[in-house]
Amino acid sequence: MRLGNLKAIAIAASVIWAAGCSTTSQDTDSGDSMDHTQQQTDEGSATSQGTDSSSMTHGQMDTDTGMTKADVMSLTSVFYFDFDQAVVRAEAFADLSAHAKFLVDNPSQLVVLEGHADERGTREYNMALGERRAKAISRYLTVQGVSNSQIEIVSYGEERPAVIGHSEDAWGQNRRVEIKY
Repeated sequence: MRLGNLKAIAIAASVIWAAGCSTTSQDTDSGDSMDHTQQQTDEGSATSQGTDSSSMTHGQMDTDTGMTKADVMSLTSVFYFDFDQAVVRAEAFADLSAHAKFLVDNPSQLVVLEGHADERGTREYNMALGERRAKAISRYLTVQGVSNSQIEIVSYGEERPAVIGHSEDAWGQNRRVEIKY
């Protein structure tokens, strides 16, 4: 690996670590979260993975964050990566932090992280790259306090392109992780 790549990875890891430390140190409302969690469990809100496991309907207000399910769904849910990289870009941090806050405040909510790659490289390599990208997003979310049990990682590699084409523009749109609730 080149020295420049190592520096970029070290900087990204430091930023992710710092963001996680500042967010978790401000979490002082654990009593209310516990009551909210118990209420969701009592209402039988948990369903199978891949479906909406939250007790909130699309427009219902989350009492902990003031965010509705619709607010979370309006956030950026597709995060792009550079060629042959699995490093979360800095411009993704704000939206990922908002997703993380919602997931922390709604511990019964499940999320699927779908990793993708462009068509270049072997099928096997692209499956592994899609998984590394999804795991990078997962690490960011868990540093923010999201439970591993709320996260499912799936890699589609090059199998589900967002854009069909053989250009840098098409490839750039296919190097992504999609968050699905």
